[in-house]
Amino acid sequence: METVSVNRAFGGVQSVHRHASTATGTEMTFSVFVPEHADGAKLPVVWYLSGLTCTHANVTEKGEYRRACAELGLIFVAPDTSPRGPDLNGNAVADDPDGAYDFGLGAGFYVDATQPPFAAHYRMWSYVTEELPALIAAHFPVDMGRQSIMGHSMGGHGALTIGLSFPGRFRAVSAFAPIVAPSQVPWGQKALGGYLGEDRAAWRRHDAIALIEDGARLPGLLVDQGDADPFLSGQLRPDLLEAACRAAGQPLTLRMQPGYDHSYYFISSFMADHLRWHAGRLKGDGA
Repeated sequence: METVSVNRAFGGVQSVHRHASTATGTEMTFSVFVPEHADGAKLPVVWYLSGLTCTHANVTEKGEYRRACAELGLIFVAPDTSPRGPDLNGNAVADDPDGAYDFGLGAGFYVDATQPPFAAHYRMWSYVTEELPALIAAHFPVDMGRQSIMGHSMGGHGALTIGLSFPGRFRAVSAFAPIVAPSQVPWGQKALGGYLGEDRAAWRRHDAIALIEDGARLPGLLVDQGDADPFLSGQLRPDLLEAACRAAGQPLTLRMQPGYDHSYYFISSFMADHLRWHAGRLKGDGA
């Protein structure tokens, strides 16, 4: 693992790292904030999954999470959103042939692709749920018994589906403007079809609505959504999540935020709220 940068912030350390990934067959970059702590102390960890076009850098530079993480004693980890080329053998990583922003590079959708040419490198599910956690556990003072996960847009989709798939691992799950039903909206249909093929049965494990319909449950979900988000009705559809949770008896706190859009101005406005919500569950009091 190569350390790209280290900066002091709010008494803790913000660092960026690069490593050769077995899952993706490429170099992958991620950021970690570790608050000030006693030597040998293990801290809870919050995983943050970013949205379309983003790298680790978007939330690291604009998410405004460090002050809250320092106060609450939370490690914050932000991976990239897709493999990027060249791969470890010097070959280009497949991308959308038309150069679209919503598929290919920067748009891994947190799945393990099964369709060529994407299956060779687009293995973000394995990277985020297996490889990166093992790396973080080996190199940082994390208490892997106290994990939570959150994300934005495509990353909100990832946080919801991963959280619902590993309910014993994550004590808290939240999202900003998530894609809740990728099987039913254009972004998701393009991605799941391109990465997983046209058999929609294979899509269900990567669709939060389908997972809830199929019996997946969590103690609670927190979702913030701006009502001025231009993608609200066409791509995000929080109404579908609300209906699915109500039908299943799945606890959900859905907060529609007046005047907020899809940007990091929105995310940073409510980041501390989410981190406090996570901290209460990670520390066992559910506050």
